[in-house]
Amino acid sequence: MIKMAETGIVVGNGITIVAIERVENPNYVFLDVRLTKDAKPGTYNFTFGKSPQQVQISYEFKERRKGNGTLFAQGVASSDFIYLLMPDRFSNGDTSNDHVAGMRDQSLNRDSIFLRHGGDLQGVINHLDYLKDLGVTTLWMTPVLENDMPNRTEHGYAFTNHYKIDPRLGGEKAYLQLSDEVHKRGMKLIQDAVYNHVGLYNFLVQDAPAKDWLHQWPTFTQTNYKDQPLFDPHGAASDQKRMSDGWFTQQMPDLNQSNPMVANFLIQHAIYCVEEFGVDGWRIDTYIYNDLNFMNHCNKALTDEYPHITMFGEAWVHGTANEAYFAQNNINTTFKSNLQGITDFQCLFYGIQAALTEPFGWTNGVNKLYETLSNDFLYTDPTRNAIFLDNHDLSRWYSVVDSNLQKDKMGFEWLLTGRGIPQMYYGDEVLMGGYTNPDGWVRLDFPGGWNGDKTNAFTGQGLTPDQSSVQSLIKILANYRQHSSALKTGKLMQYIPVDGLYVYFRYDDNQTIMCVMNTSDKKLTVDFSSYAERATGFSTAVDVISKTTYNISSNITVDSLQILVLELKK
Repeated sequence: MIKMAETGIVVGNGITIVAIERVENPNYVFLDVRLTKDAKPGTYNFTFGKSPQQVQISYEFKERRKGNGTLFAQGVASSDFIYLLMPDRFSNGDTSNDHVAGMRDQSLNRDSIFLRHGGDLQGVINHLDYLKDLGVTTLWMTPVLENDMPNRTEHGYAFTNHYKIDPRLGGEKAYLQLSDEVHKRGMKLIQDAVYNHVGLYNFLVQDAPAKDWLHQWPTFTQTNYKDQPLFDPHGAASDQKRMSDGWFTQQMPDLNQSNPMVANFLIQHAIYCVEEFGVDGWRIDTYIYNDLNFMNHCNKALTDEYPHITMFGEAWVHGTANEAYFAQNNINTTFKSNLQGITDFQCLFYGIQAALTEPFGWTNGVNKLYETLSNDFLYTDPTRNAIFLDNHDLSRWYSVVDSNLQKDKMGFEWLLTGRGIPQMYYGDEVLMGGYTNPDGWVRLDFPGGWNGDKTNAFTGQGLTPDQSSVQSLIKILANYRQHSSALKTGKLMQYIPVDGLYVYFRYDDNQTIMCVMNTSDKKLTVDFSSYAERATGFSTAVDVISKTTYNISSNITVDSLQILVLELKK
């Protein structure tokens, strides 16, 4: 037993209590604990106070994770293919946790787009082989921490207890099992982190340790959702304060990360999750709303502990300069971010989406994709950005392209051949559609995830020919990509689009891939000699999807709304 002296400094068993910090709320006391190299794992009892008010707390110091024969904190790179899913909407593998006594949200109704549907971590475990077979290397799930809120708990972004995995998803045991099963298959695990805010019913909100634990305002003040005040040389300080300190919603109080205890709590929790659950990568929600100096400190704390771990943050902004500001960049600004990469909304909104939904023009259509990528000089390493077609907050890709099968496929062919880390949203491989008006329509159940589903995308039962064709395309290209050095880590060279025809190359010393994108409404002819810088020295081009072989000495014709992914051969 270690007795806590009021002086706060006690040494024993390799454990040093550096200080006891008291705050205005008497329900809390904060301990600064230092471990030496001689500290041994085990459970230690800490005793506070004197009888009869004496309190004893048992605390376990665990042994460092050895990986159980697997790796962790490996990092996620451009060689990976990320699959994003919402556990509540993917598959119900354990009906015993559909209702958990004592939790505020007891809803379970699959006919509602807002209520819980019962999907869980066991459901994900059950279908990891499906994901691996599809060519997925990395699993990213919306948050799995406890969300004991009264409603809308299906998405997971309003934490109520950082040190508890939501029992309706299976709790800590299921999350540990999922991590082990992911790594056994040679796959990786990304955790969705939220530093900016918590749920209104978080115990640290309901009984706050101090008044400055949260950003407080005289009346409810919501963030202005404007990123510009953070870097605008002409910006008003009041706009900047509201952007960073305003609450995200009334149900999501804003954490005061300038409070050192709040900062330490968040950083220590991040390290705990990586160590406890074997996390490989970190996706950071609402990145731009955080205290950016805190984020630099937090990011460094993770990489100091786990040098190979990678992080990318949600930067839902408009403009490549805006976006690059929040990641490691080549911009001359006072604040310099150390975030490795971001979710590349520019490549989506002003890139592939514009390429396939706008008519071709000098600055329109596929020219927007070309121009967006030309701004990659702003990033220190643009290949660390996550590229995507949609996610849980956006209208689904199939609906964005007006349910056009060819455009849908073109999107995935670009995704799996573009620069950056490709990320796909669950169900897109079987043409799930929906618009974010409201967001529940883009968060429907994955077909086959529940007993009795008439369609089962895991087995192919009941899929239409169109659905099967998209699923097959992704499987072929994603698995090819795993063995393609050019697509995984190669350089990008792009040519100015002409008449809706956009040609780009992925290449390295060992392989050259030529991608020909025809966004026009007519067939177009491709002359390989126009791309001699990259095509010279090769004699044939093999279509990665159809396996058709073309002679480079002859012109080829590309149909309207088609991408050819060609491996050049000598």
